[in-house]
Amino acid sequence: MLDQFVHGRVRRISPEAPVPVVEFERESFMPGGAANVARNLTSLGARAEMVGVIGRDAAGVQLRGLLEQHRVDCSALFPSQSRMTIKKTRIIAHQQQVARVDRERILPLTRHEHGRLWDAVSERLPGVDAVIVGDYGKGLVTQAFLDQLTMACRERGVWLSLDPKPIHALELGGLSLLTPNRKEAFELAGRVDDQRQANPLVDAPLLEVADCLLQKLKPALLLVTLGDQGMLLCQRGEPAVYIPTAAREVFDVSGAGDTVIGAFTLAVAAGASPLEAAILSNHAAGVVVGKFGTATVSPGELAARFRRSS
Repeated sequence: MLDQFVHGRVRRISPEAPVPVVEFERESFMPGGAANVARNLTSLGARAEMVGVIGRDAAGVQLRGLLEQHRVDCSALFPSQSRMTIKKTRIIAHQQQVARVDRERILPLTRHEHGRLWDAVSERLPGVDAVIVGDYGKGLVTQAFLDQLTMACRERGVWLSLDPKPIHALELGGLSLLTPNRKEAFELAGRVDDQRQANPLVDAPLLEVADCLLQKLKPALLLVTLGDQGMLLCQRGEPAVYIPTAAREVFDVSGAGDTVIGAFTLAVAAGASPLEAAILSNHAAGVVVGKFGTATVSPGELAARFRRSS
């Protein structure tokens, strides 16, 4: 998807309705969604290939161009006649988001599109260290597609990470890594989140939800992101590990989850332990939330963050 940021200034309220009038100053465009995951990966030095669908429209051309600027291989980013490229326009005034406009058409994959995407994935699997699935509930990640992918990754020993969206009911068994935020974790477990403790390690409902997801979905690792509290790393048969937030300043949380799943997966693929990968991804997220928009982090920024925290 394509993220657009429209920046302006508010000096008055509209006479037509009780809403602010934003005087346009500038705009910027960035890859969003799964495209932001890919951009984060290349920013950290990885080689990333996109497999997905865009529309035959100006936004799709623009998104492809932005990804190519960030050295992302877009040869399997297929245009579709029936879809439009998802575009999210955020209206920003005085460093605050005033409104968001989403342009999208949510449709399931056609049989032809499914076949074309699966062919692209199966061609690339022999040469990759890991696969990241960004499920944003827009119709691309179907149960059939995910089942095929999970089985193929398991057979080849390829790491498979997924950032879930509970609104899109999928069977998520057998993944290497699942990265829900707190709200998504409770929804996946079918629980109500009506209390929150300052220390996640004594947050009984959160720990119960984590255990429920480990038993129900059986991922190798479960990483629950907790916003300003940091993250909780969970494995079956092991006590949960709490990693406090590394953020110093928070300007914008847009895309922070993309940074987490990208940095964690890359770290594991490079030989890091789960705890090392969690710590690294926590610091990576701490950097990007201090920037505006769907941002990335570089190896130099990560190294500087570790030096300051040591």
